[in-house]
Amino acid sequence: MVLSTNPYALVVDDDAIIRIDAAQILQDAGFRTYEAGDGDEAKLVLEEFGANVILLFSDVEMPGSTDGFALARYAAEKWPELEIVVASGRRKPEAGEMPDCATFISKPFDDHVVHSHLRKKLPDGKKPEPLKRAV
Repeated sequence: MVLSTNPYALVVDDDAIIRIDAAQILQDAGFRTYEAGDGDEAKLVLEEFGANVILLFSDVEMPGSTDGFALARYAAEKWPELEIVVASGRRKPEAGEMPDCATFISKPFDDHVVHSHLRKKLPDGKKPEPLKRAV
């Protein structure tokens, strides 16, 4: 039996279809994924599996007490090596809402936007694999 050495990403979005699509994009780029439906659930996942996660990919507007910007700040403080991508189609970050290490992308996003960003931001040993599916 061969164990996978692919890195983990945590995908957070309250819209199940968007969450599944984002997880599939990351899986196609070679990540294994954890998923959470809101920021509060994501905090629990990070507390349990944060040492394994190299990428947090989160929506902004979600139910619960933790929106995507607050989640990004929380994650950056506890796991400073974590790459953080926050996405929204309605709300852009204002000054100070996101940690300096985080990146914002607009929705809708596609495979190529996400993959291009990850190739630029992740260190050499953690760069994504070439995309496996055509858009």
